[in-house]
Amino acid sequence: MFASSPSTKPPTRWKSWLAAAALATLALAGCQTAPPAGRLSPAQVAVLQHEGFVLTGEGWELGLTDKVLFGFNEDLIEGERAANVQRLGRALSGVGIERLRVDGHTDDAGAAEYNQSLSVRRAEAVARLLADAGFARDNIEVRGLGKTRPVADNRTAAGRAENRRVAIIVSVD
Repeated sequence: MFASSPSTKPPTRWKSWLAAAALATLALAGCQTAPPAGRLSPAQVAVLQHEGFVLTGEGWELGLTDKVLFGFNEDLIEGERAANVQRLGRALSGVGIERLRVDGHTDDAGAAEYNQSLSVRRAEAVARLLADAGFARDNIEVRGLGKTRPVADNRTAAGRAENRRVAIIVSVD
């Protein structure tokens, strides 16, 4: 193939082919590389935005108008609301989002201890629906925050209704 003389170099054509093959391999590897750990892919971000999530200091959070709201002293999700949570779960798992946090909240009516318990039950109800939609239950963190983080004025009926909610958060960490 090549002359046996030590001063003989491979043909330029051969070097060009090796360089092109190396570049093609790097390009293909880059296309197949998953996003770095803790990072969301553009497709995942697009689905989150389409579903109403907004980027907050805690991660991608389901926007206020799309949070799961509950009636007074209620912790069950049925019918269309349950179907919506499951549809959301399938959409998120369909793009490879595997971990979620579910934060339950209450208004300020009643004792703090009771509200804490109620907020956990609300978050658990959403977590069960997400698990039914395909999420591994071990990958859903559930937190009950009681009445500690209102998003609206608890002095009005409308404000109290907004505070009886569950937020779904996709971490960016």
